[in-house]
Amino acid sequence: MLDKKRARLLFASLVVTFVATRIALHLAPDSDFNVGAYNIHHLFTGLLLITFCGIPLVLFKHASRVLDVLTIGFGAGLALALDEWVYLIATDGTNASYLLPVSFWGGVVLVGLAALYVLALYLFNRR
Repeated sequence: MLDKKRARLLFASLVVTFVATRIALHLAPDSDFNVGAYNIHHLFTGLLLITFCGIPLVLFKHASRVLDVLTIGFGAGLALALDEWVYLIATDGTNASYLLPVSFWGGVVLVGLAALYVLALYLFNRR
C-alpha cells in the first residue's frame, strides 16, 4: 500500500532539491567541495544520502516522523545524483560544463522522469 504522504514528500524533495541546486550552482559555479586533492561532486553526496536514508525506508514500514524525514533525504539524494548523471557522462566534468545545456537538460529529464514515476505510482494507487 502506497504511503501518500511520503509520495508527496518524495516528489517535493526531488523537485525542490534540483531547483535549489541548479540556482545555487548557477549563482556560484566555482563553489567546489574538495577533500584533499579530490573534488567531491554532488552525485557522490547524493549517493550517500540515498544509502543512509533508503535502507531504513526499505526495512521499516511503520509511519513515523523519522521515516518522513528519511524520505525527504532520500529524494534530495536522488535529485543530487540524477542531476549530475548526464553531466559527468557527457561533459569533461568542469564547473563551466555544469552550466552547459546538455547538463541542464540531462538533469531536467532524469529528475523529471523520477518525479513523474513517483506521480504515476501515486495516481495509479488512488484507484
